[in-house]
Amino acid sequence: MFLIESFKKLDKRQRANLADMVTIDAACSLESFRKFVILSTCNSFVPESYYEDYEVFPEREESPGLIYVEAADKVTLKKIRDMTFVNAKDVLGIIYSSKSGNTNLKWRQIRRNSGKVTGEASTNTLVNLTEAGVITQEWVQNYLRKKAKTSELTN
Repeated sequence: MFLIESFKKLDKRQRANLADMVTIDAACSLESFRKFVILSTCNSFVPESYYEDYEVFPEREESPGLIYVEAADKVTLKKIRDMTFVNAKDVLGIIYSSKSGNTNLKWRQIRRNSGKVTGEASTNTLVNLTEAGVITQEWVQNYLRKKAKTSELTN
């Protein structure tokens, strides 16, 4: 809620300047990124048992909107709407792109269930990244401050 309120406090000119893509480069857990993907794609219809199982991931084949889980062991569980749910063990990486094509992120394993997210995200995606714990509200606040200062200097 704090993030949304902070965004609303910016005037229209400042918000227009935030329409740029945001470069993401952050360490996060596999579970945080899994939650982000679910929040962004299938939160309204994912079965509760799948949501609670840390080994179950959504995948989508269409592009734009591709979601792919690279794992040592992966079994297809069920297809619901345009999402295929898989049980994945020893996840090495996840490729996520939004249906709009504005967000393209990759999670890569560094050690066990710890990894790093890199890529470009829309400002709308920042809310889901924060809610899932991929990035912190402090990270977003620092980004908003930097963008606001940059736009003040250019105007």
